[in-house]
Amino acid sequence: MIIKQQGPLRGALRVPGDKSISHRAVMLGSLAEGETRIRGFLKSADCLATIDCFRRMGISIEETCRELTIHGKGLRGLSAPAGALNAMNSGTTTRILAGILAGQDFPVTIEGDESLSRRPMKRIIDPLSRMGCRIESVNGNNCLPLKIKGGRLSGIRYDSPVASAQVKSCIAMAALYADAPTTITEPYLSRNHTELMLRGFGGEVTSFTDPETGRPAVTVMPEPHLSGCDITVPGDISSAAYFIAAALLVPGSEVTLTGVGINSTRDGILRVSRAMGGRITVENVRTEGGETTADITVSASPLHGTEIGGALIPTLIDELPVIAVMAACAEGTTVIKDAGELRVKESDRLALIAGHLKAMGADLTETEDGLIIRGKPADSHPLRGAVIDPHGDHRLAMAFAVAGLAADGPTEILDAGCVDISYPGFFADLASLQGRF
Repeated sequence: MIIKQQGPLRGALRVPGDKSISHRAVMLGSLAEGETRIRGFLKSADCLATIDCFRRMGISIEETCRELTIHGKGLRGLSAPAGALNAMNSGTTTRILAGILAGQDFPVTIEGDESLSRRPMKRIIDPLSRMGCRIESVNGNNCLPLKIKGGRLSGIRYDSPVASAQVKSCIAMAALYADAPTTITEPYLSRNHTELMLRGFGGEVTSFTDPETGRPAVTVMPEPHLSGCDITVPGDISSAAYFIAAALLVPGSEVTLTGVGINSTRDGILRVSRAMGGRITVENVRTEGGETTADITVSASPLHGTEIGGALIPTLIDELPVIAVMAACAEGTTVIKDAGELRVKESDRLALIAGHLKAMGADLTETEDGLIIRGKPADSHPLRGAVIDPHGDHRLAMAFAVAGLAADGPTEILDAGCVDISYPGFFADLASLQGRF
């Protein structure tokens, strides 16, 4: 895919449904009794992997162009699959599904593709083992494949060392099958989609600040009666982030993104963009299914550096690649810290962001847990075109497509089809806003 500067981006766009919410809707719909109808479901490779796993465990799932219908069988309604479950490239599928499988009375193995099989799973092996699940890494390296033999679980208190919605959600799902309440704390508040959706299905979940440690905490009660419901999935703010960045960086641009989820545990891209001087207007705020949704209008703006770290990181962890692109085109220095989690995503994102930005002429330093980016204003052509290999990482491919729009000369994105993992129509939507390739 060749990306070139081709004038401003203008118009309105509705980005596809939120990937995190789409995964969870399928999972909880399968564990509920009765029908769950999902509108706005994201039909990306990752989410389709989740559907496949539950179909193979006996759940009937019907797809039309407008909605997904799941015929749930209740907490104890899953059946043993024939062979291993394949999560493909999806870390969300793997980790949350492991929590569900921990409570089943049949053994099962989860496997994935080469990239997923390098991602760390000890972060879920430890708490699930404490709850009484027999779970082991087949290769002994704390990675996939994982062999799981569930059963009756014990409620625990778990102080997670990382602020990870996948870890929290894994334990919360296992907690549904425990013999007592389970409490999870984390250093910073991570995405709370599981808590919100679980309540919507009838689960009893309490979110609070732990009085002993001051950490964000959630307690999940066991054995709830979950009932099917209707879910409307908002637009994914992680997908909207690429158009937010592009509209800010390309002179003369003005883009409106409609129906985007702005959950406060996910809106870090808006906070950082404004802190960097971006002109962003949020209108038509409404609540659907417990999730806050709005229309976002973004106008081209001169940006300046900022500091990003601490509790802000979990609210924008997936957006950091494109934020780094924004920083390279901003005046002054941007410091990104506390982002070591990027080293264990689909790729070592910190290393690849640094390498690719340097190839495009940016001035930056890679640190153990972040980046120091010494930017230049966009009107000074801070970046030059380059050949970018995202190493199969969808978020890097999209972030550097945005960089290509702000660069002097053409940028070639190799293996651009990897965007299908989360956003199959990304390049077509970019073209619709007058980005030409």
